[in-house]
Amino acid sequence: MQTLKPKFKTLNMKQLLITLALLCSVVATGYAQIPVGRTVMEYEVEYDDTTLKMNGAGTCSMLFIELYSGGLYLQEKSSDPIAIAYDDETMAIRIKITSKLIKRETMLSAIEEGFEKATEGKTGPLKDRIAKVREYYAKPISKGDLLELVYVKGKGVFCYLNSKELGVIEGQDFKFALFKIWLGENPASESLKKGMLGDF
Repeated sequence: MQTLKPKFKTLNMKQLLITLALLCSVVATGYAQIPVGRTVMEYEVEYDDTTLKMNGAGTCSMLFIELYSGGLYLQEKSSDPIAIAYDDETMAIRIKITSKLIKRETMLSAIEEGFEKATEGKTGPLKDRIAKVREYYAKPISKGDLLELVYVKGKGVFCYLNSKELGVIEGQDFKFALFKIWLGENPASESLKKGMLGDF
């Protein structure tokens, strides 16, 4: 499979002003949506009674075509990618599909390739659990869909599609490899990694 060369789109001045206004609304309402590329993403989410806030976000693009927006949600801000991946705390990666080019097979193949890179080809111990990702995301994926990969401390990685829970995959080792797909030394996108770490 040909490796995509994604790019990160920085916010222009208009988007920046909107973002700052929305951030201010968080103080008043406790909730806000942040513009990320051609969509908006929640500033604050809650899983298993744990509140998470957006650490950073960005867009994944190929040949100037935006494919999806991605956001990293943590309990406390952090810019250390390996510490985040290792951390045994509840956190989430949310992916909003923004292009018709992204289908189920495209996304799953990219995730499987990401596991290969994250583990330097040593996916053996994770093979059966990686297969569960494909099993859980059995239905078609299309533009506008929201994928959520949520690690809940002591329980595992919960997979969601459009807010519907699909299943859970146990093991902190699985979580570590999964988050390294976007945050590791050889991420799916260097620019998206930078965005998730707070430069958005």
